[in-house]
Amino acid sequence: MGFPKKDRLLERFIQYQEVERSASPRTIIAYRHALLRFKQFRDVGWDTATAADFRLFLLECMKSGMARSYVRLTFAALRSFYRFLTERAEFSENPLKEVQLPKLEKKLPVVLTLNQVDELLSQPARTERKNQAPAWAAARDAAILELFYSSGLRLSELVSLNVGDVDLYTESVRVIGKGRKERVVPVGTPALEAIQKYRSQATVHTGPLFISKLRKRITARSVWMILKKHVGETSIQLPATPHKLRHSFATHLLENGADLRSVQTLLGHESLSTTQIYTHVTVERLKKAYDEAHPRA
Repeated sequence: MGFPKKDRLLERFIQYQEVERSASPRTIIAYRHALLRFKQFRDVGWDTATAADFRLFLLECMKSGMARSYVRLTFAALRSFYRFLTERAEFSENPLKEVQLPKLEKKLPVVLTLNQVDELLSQPARTERKNQAPAWAAARDAAILELFYSSGLRLSELVSLNVGDVDLYTESVRVIGKGRKERVVPVGTPALEAIQKYRSQATVHTGPLFISKLRKRITARSVWMILKKHVGETSIQLPATPHKLRHSFATHLLENGADLRSVQTLLGHESLSTTQIYTHVTVERLKKAYDEAHPRA
């Protein structure tokens, strides 16, 4: 049984995101949720929805208390959907072109200090191993944390790594990022040594680089839990997220003289404006250091 036209278009868009764009499962869920949320609010055909319908939807989202960042993500999904349809000549007009979105509140990424990074990276060796955990679990956790901070990888990129993606000769890792774009990221000696120690203890020679106790590719959720566990055993008073290590990687590079274009390439950002947020972080940290240290600040 086929979908009604409006649902068939939605499913074609989702399939495009999954197959051609290689979007993550979280992105697919977010896109589907955004499209269905609009349809629940305004039961009109995709081809008959107008800019006025989307302005009313925007107003409803704002009145409901939805964060501006989430509002923009919702409309990003809708814009992507209509761009997909107009490019394929399903529709001649994109009604969202005329809809102005609220500006985002500027929030700077929270990053770890160098001392906090050192404390976190040394934590797996001090963690007491539970009976059900394999003997190599601590070495794996250490390798994961070291690689996160050494390379600034996204969580999805890290869990997708295979053994062959790590090149010891060039001291780099091959990463498949967003949109299936490939990049090569240099990796520091401590991270490479941690990876080699883990692989030796876990006898990992081919296939997924990081594995679970069942010797399957580790999941993103498992990595979240690993990080949360180790942060909880330190003095760090920050929520545990893999992205904080990515933020810290970028900020520390800029603070130590790296140029913005290089950091953009390492992070796999398409736009330089996305990377520029870290320059604001470094300026704020310099201001704080000045205020705390200068006698006439």
